[in-house]
Amino acid sequence: MKTKWLTGINIFNRTTRQRILLHALFVMLWSILPAAYALPWNELTPAQQKVLADYKDTWASMDADRQTRLAVGADRWRSMDASQRRKMQQRFDRWQSLDPQRRKELLQRWQTFSQLTPEQRQQMRERLKRFRELPPQQRSELRKRFRDLSAEDRARALQRMQQRAQRARTQPRQRQHR
Repeated sequence: MKTKWLTGINIFNRTTRQRILLHALFVMLWSILPAAYALPWNELTPAQQKVLADYKDTWASMDADRQTRLAVGADRWRSMDASQRRKMQQRFDRWQSLDPQRRKELLQRWQTFSQLTPEQRQQMRERLKRFRELPPQQRSELRKRFRDLSAEDRARALQRMQQRAQRARTQPRQRQHR
């Protein structure tokens, strides 16, 4: 059954109108949600305001998620001792000095790493530790050998590593005694 809508032209039935109104309401609510959860500058602690002073003028225009991350980061910064702050500042400066493409690559790697199970992340850390414990000459040689592989061989090597990692995830690890 068609009904008249606004101009008297029968263009939408009742169910369609309800869906359109529901969609419009959802869009309106979605657009105001970030503002509803935003953290006003004056609700930050004086310590957070001091650390985040550079952001005061742009604070209100930031999305709530970024405000929250910055506020948490400010708390973390305040809890660090001088040597930890110095080390963190060096890391930040190094990050800022990277070109945008390199930052993007590193963010993608971090996202991939963070999606691993805790056991897989620990396994990756252990492997990296073993690699770092190798003599510098041997590390350099391994890097060179990997770089010198053809694109196809490099892809195959990466695929084999992924397959081994997949097997390690699906099969309980058993030690072999020799």
